[in-house]
Amino acid sequence: MTTTVTAAAISKYFGAYQDAAVHDPVIITNNGRRRTVLLAYEDFVRLSKRDRRVDMTAELSAEEIAAVEAVEMGPGLDHLNGEIPPAKV
Repeated sequence: MTTTVTAAAISKYFGAYQDAAVHDPVIITNNGRRRTVLLAYEDFVRLSKRDRRVDMTAELSAEEIAAVEAVEMGPGLDHLNGEIPPAKV
C-alpha cells in the first residue's frame, strides 16, 4: 500500500519512511502537491530497465519496414489487430 507523507514528515522520520519504501513507494508532498517518490533501489533499477531505445524509422531498411508491417498479434490478442490502421497504398 503506497503511503503519502509531507516533506516535513520525511525530514522528521526519514529512517522510518526509508524502511517503508523498501516494501512500497512513499509519495512525498510539498504544499499539498505530490512532488517526489521514495522507492526501493531494486524498484528503481527495474523501472530504469524499462527505458526504451528509440530509433528513427527513416533509418530502417525497406526489408525491416516490411517485417514490421507484416507482424500480427499472437494468439488470444487478435482483437488488437483491429487497432492497427490499414496500410496506405
